[in-house]
Order: sequence, then C-alpha cells, then structure tokens
Amino acid sequence: MEQHRTRPPQHGPRRGTPPASLPPQARRRPEGVRRPSPGPARPVRPSRRMPNPRLTGLGGGLFCGAVMFLLGYLDQLLFGASLTVYGVLFLPVCVLTALWVRGSDLMIAPVVVPIAFAAGLLPVADGSGGTAGELMGVVTALATQAGWLYGGTLIAGVIVIVRRIRLVRRRRRA
Repeated sequence: MEQHRTRPPQHGPRRGTPPASLPPQARRRPEGVRRPSPGPARPVRPSRRMPNPRLTGLGGGLFCGAVMFLLGYLDQLLFGASLTVYGVLFLPVCVLTALWVRGSDLMIAPVVVPIAFAAGLLPVADGSGGTAGELMGVVTALATQAGWLYGGTLIAGVIVIVRRIRLVRRRRRA
C-alpha cells in the first residue's frame, strides 16, 4: 500500500517568495511600491536603412539557392541564358548572403554560395539530350564560369571573416 507524504518538501521554494525563473514584471512587489509610468510615447521614425534580416545557416542556403535559381530562369528569359549576366548577378547574391547570415552561422555562407551557383546553372546551362546532356551542360558551365564562382565565394569569405573579427572583438569588450 502506498503512503503519501503529508509534509511539503523542505528543499523547494517557499510559498511567499516568487520563483527566480519568473521575469521581474511577473514577480510581486512589496506593498507601497508602484510601477513607474511609461512616460510620453516617442514618435517612431521610418528607417532609411537596408533591411537587416538574420538568416540561419539553412535559411541562408535556401535564400541563396532560391534566388540563384530564379535569377537563372530570369536570365534565360531576358538575356537568352547569358552566362556572363548570370555571373554578374551572382556577386550581389553572395554579398547579401554573407551579410544576412546571423553571427552564429557565419561560416556557412562561403559553403552555400558555390552550391547555389551550381543550382542556378540548371536553367541557364546549355544542355540537350536528356539528363546526361543537362548534367554535361552544368559541368561545362561550371568549368567555363569558374572565375565568377571563385570571385563570389571569395567575396562571401572576406565578408564573413570581417564580420567574425568584429563579433569576436565586440564579445571581448563586453
């Protein structure tokens, strides 16, 4: 037969004190202490800065891959699958990916950028004759456009290194 405890445990929090895990606004205040008034509301000014999203590593990879794939189709429709236009459009995507990835996932940006370049080549690459022909077109485009690929990866890598150095210095100061 089970016997239940009749006394409360001695090591737990007492009933009169709020748990430490509660935020300060949820804890009880002693009698006579009032919450300060918020004061007059300040007007919100519109920001003229660029958007500053913080993407996770997966989000950065999906962003870069999806944008390059869409830019590949756009290049095919507007410019007749010009690999030079595709390479030029690749550079700002590299910069945005390296700038928008959050601090804890910085090292993923130089990794996803070349993968996105290859994914975006699917609609642009000149391939015919089924899957093998498409694959040969992508491999040929990767070989002939290696300068754009290396340049974009280098840009993303430099931006990531600079951001990482600034992040480490900021943490040391704090």
